[in-house]
Amino acid sequence: MNNRRQLLVALGAGALAAPLFSFAQQGKARRIGILYPGLQSDSDDLGGPFLRGLRDLGRVEGGDVVIEWRYAGGKTERLAALAEELVKLNVDVIATNGTPGVRAARQATATIPIVTTSFAEPVRSGFAASLARPGGNITGLTNMGEEIVAKRVELPLSVVPKVTRFAWLMNPNNTISMPISAILEAAAQKMGKAFVRVEARGAGDLVDAFSRIARERVGALVVQLDATLNPLGPQIAGLALRQRLPSMFGHRKIVEAGGLMSYGPDDVVRYRRAAVYVDKILKGAKAGDLPIEQPTEFELVVNLITAKALGIKIPNTILVRANEVIE
Repeated sequence: MNNRRQLLVALGAGALAAPLFSFAQQGKARRIGILYPGLQSDSDDLGGPFLRGLRDLGRVEGGDVVIEWRYAGGKTERLAALAEELVKLNVDVIATNGTPGVRAARQATATIPIVTTSFAEPVRSGFAASLARPGGNITGLTNMGEEIVAKRVELPLSVVPKVTRFAWLMNPNNTISMPISAILEAAAQKMGKAFVRVEARGAGDLVDAFSRIARERVGALVVQLDATLNPLGPQIAGLALRQRLPSMFGHRKIVEAGGLMSYGPDDVVRYRRAAVYVDKILKGAKAGDLPIEQPTEFELVVNLITAKALGIKIPNTILVRANEVIE
């Protein structure tokens, strides 16, 4: 009887202690702000691999870390206000994705560390003094180099080698658009192809954009990897298919939705690496001392269903290189 009473007392004490323990743990929790340019429905691109990366490092959402999520819904003009919200919450670090997200976070704070899963030309854009030692409060992973951008032209044109003109659909509000445009134009000249730049700032511009693409009689389409255009990817892929245009994207999800091809850094690898950066910063490292990493692993995804609908054959030289083939 005494043993039973002691057991009940012990269990009761444990039940009382548990909330106090949880409260204590929550009090020590570090706060991570997520500034996501895209749609909440697409946040698995960041949330899934990123959270798994944190768990692998012993950090659990709702445990020793609290995560504040902010979604811009593909509207980059919302990023500035969302970044300011995170700064007011006094988060320990801000994780974001893409050049517009980095710019908004930097404008909101010069002291809170910023980690990005991707941004273009960090030194040229003024975000870092150098890749090896960025300085300031920004670090993470860069998502491109000239060779990656050129590949996004070379791959689709190798599928339809007789095409002499290709269009690049870009968002002129993205400050990195013009430097990328120059790289693409140079790549086109090397291949003896004509380059047509077509602008779209949002969904409302797509009809006019594809009308111009039709007038220009281009034979292939390359779409910019952009926070505004990415959520429109399935719609763009559908319009390209309707005009019988082979299409190249920078994001595999758009190929799963009907685009012909995508080529770019492996998203899972990038987001898990971003978790490593966040963990180091929470342990005391300075963002400006952590080198910015360039991508080393790339994935090529090809949709053979779309290829069949377009009436084109994907060369075996491309299929053997593909990380995934959708059939």
